[in-house]
Amino acid sequence: MKQMQKGFTLIELMIVVAIIGILAAVAIPAYQDYVVKAKLSKVATAVDPLKMAVAMFIQENGTAAALTTDNWTSLGLSAAPTATTEVASYSVTAATGAIVANLCTNCIKGGIDATSVTWLPTPGASAITWGVTSTSTDPVLLSTISKWK
Repeated sequence: MKQMQKGFTLIELMIVVAIIGILAAVAIPAYQDYVVKAKLSKVATAVDPLKMAVAMFIQENGTAAALTTDNWTSLGLSAAPTATTEVASYSVTAATGAIVANLCTNCIKGGIDATSVTWLPTPGASAITWGVTSTSTDPVLLSTISKWK
């Protein structure tokens, strides 16, 4: 009597491995970009209370000219904001009200680590708009901060 072979051939197994390799080659870089964007969203969230404090100072005083560098009490804060996993330190520039977040080293991504992101307020007739710039030229960071304006 004739015996039937059972199992997969080598070609079938090689096709499956190739398909998994192609999917991994596409998925892993996309996943890494999402992780970087998530960490950058933490930076923006950490700066939001400072943006509100600077905006209130400008609205109450008509300008940021009376603002002094890192005078946290003039902004209604008891002390400098606590550093986060992604942000090593914050500073507020005198006269302009610019908020600078200095990113930490080795915590986000190679081209983004140890750079800074600056939020510059522009008072308008009815609202304050924020311009956002960075010292990094990383495309993921630049595309992310373009949405923060």
